[in-house]
Amino acid sequence: MRSSLLAIALVLSAPAHAADDPPAGDVPPKDVKAEAAKPDKDVVTASVEEDAQPVRRSIPLRGRSLAYTATPGHLTIRNDKGEPTGSLFYVAYTATSANGRPRPVTFVWNGGPGSSTMWLHMGSFGPMKVDASNPETVVGPPFRYGPNPDTLLDITDLVFIDAPTTGLSRTLGKAEPKDFFGVDKDISAFSRAIQRYLTKYQRWNSPKFIIGESYGTTRAAGISSKLLDQGVQLNGITFVSTVFNFADFQGDQSFVNFLPTYAADAWYHGKIPDKPELRGFIARAKEFANGPYALALQKGSRLGDSEKQSVAQQMAQLTGLSTDYILRSNLRVDPERFRRELLRDRHQVIGRIDSRYVGTERDNAGDSASYDPQASAITGAFVGALNDYLFRDLGYKTPLTYRPNNYGEVFGDGGADSWSFQHKSAAGSQLIADTSVDLADAMRQNPRMKVLSVNGLYDLATPFNGADYEFEHLALEPQIAANIRYTYYEAGHMMYTDPASARQLKADLASFYASAQ
Repeated sequence: MRSSLLAIALVLSAPAHAADDPPAGDVPPKDVKAEAAKPDKDVVTASVEEDAQPVRRSIPLRGRSLAYTATPGHLTIRNDKGEPTGSLFYVAYTATSANGRPRPVTFVWNGGPGSSTMWLHMGSFGPMKVDASNPETVVGPPFRYGPNPDTLLDITDLVFIDAPTTGLSRTLGKAEPKDFFGVDKDISAFSRAIQRYLTKYQRWNSPKFIIGESYGTTRAAGISSKLLDQGVQLNGITFVSTVFNFADFQGDQSFVNFLPTYAADAWYHGKIPDKPELRGFIARAKEFANGPYALALQKGSRLGDSEKQSVAQQMAQLTGLSTDYILRSNLRVDPERFRRELLRDRHQVIGRIDSRYVGTERDNAGDSASYDPQASAITGAFVGALNDYLFRDLGYKTPLTYRPNNYGEVFGDGGADSWSFQHKSAAGSQLIADTSVDLADAMRQNPRMKVLSVNGLYDLATPFNGADYEFEHLALEPQIAANIRYTYYEAGHMMYTDPASARQLKADLASFYASAQ
């Protein structure tokens, strides 16, 4: 079991970082297990008393002023006995309804597991946004952040929630971090936080939405069923850079899922002769990956030499790798090898969270990258901007220290106190979580709930073909499957940092919200 979980951690990870150097894109570092739980330097404990420190603000938006209230604070969640177990930090953005009807409220989070929601909070849909618009290292400090022209606040109120033990969220009472470290424990904590917010701010009759990114999509799918069981009906869920089924990151299906992303990366970096039109080229790659390539891998040792040669040649034409390299890899090139091999002739490696980013290594002989150029490029800007915005601009008062992530404790040494990927799904117990079962169950019971699948073409963490595969295997009747919309952007895992993608994403979300109310 532990070997399976290690494989999951490696797949969902970014390359090595120091414990205090959070990787971008809310995924844990590769060597996180080597940084097993250390004594908590943040000895200040959270208060069981909820706090809220609202501040009035406004930003210019499309020729007018958008007035809103920013409310950083803590929600106290309790177990079934009424005992306080967690103090979850949130920042809510609310505006006055223009028509007297309840405004939608959207709960937003990143993933990890073990990441705070800093990335989505400061990079996506809130009223303020970090400037990380170019696929290169952000200049600074001082880091640039300001009014977000693509905020969702004109459409919905927003509540950004930090996972337990991350950000400013902490355990309470007799609870320990291990009480939150697991798929089901995490789902329970967020479900309780949502219901507490609805009660505290009298939002039970508001249209309700969720936006989750990366492991946050795993959480969102599980929560869709959990909330439904508790009488909370969702209008819609947006899944950003999706992973439901961790088994899809193992075995031959993983290589099938990644190949179209390899093709997109090769196209972007000029490795495809005559550079055809991108979307058509990707469609060709998907057809090959899901057809001849998948069939060849399924044949295993029955695959003949001539067919293997033919598949390798087609793969080379799509991925920019040499036929010889592909054959020596037995047709199976994992993402880390691809990141190192694609631009080896230029002595460069490509990013994992966003493969438009490039970096260099100390030599040109390795078979994997030692870091993620995208993480190095933007992490400092997000950490610096978040702390400046929260504590100086909004003036939030707390003795706690903001934790961008808590990967060291979440994964620890792989022991009993580390994150558990076991899951009790709507269809029964699972040794490795597949919350697509929960989502499908929720969609059947609530056939009015809409789903938006949001994916970046240059994402080597959660490939878009893998997201499509998972949504296409929900076993839904056609009329229910019609509630799912698919959108793709010419950026990476965090496509919202790219200006053109952010504009299109805002338009797609505006249409999605209108269809779900």
